[in-house]
Amino acid sequence: MKKLNISLILLAMIALSGCSVITGIFKAGVFVGILAIVVVVAVIIWLFSMFTGGGK
Repeated sequence: MKKLNISLILLAMIALSGCSVITGIFKAGVFVGILAIVVVVAVIIWLFSMFTGGGK
């Protein structure tokens, strides 16, 4: 029975550390996604200003 308890504790520790790794990956993904959206919007505004004569 003690071996079963130790196995469950080890399994829980491995699973929880895996969850923290996944959380870190998703946080980085959110940051990169927001950065990409800001860059795309900035390029669209820049192109729009060039075509409407705002760059004179």
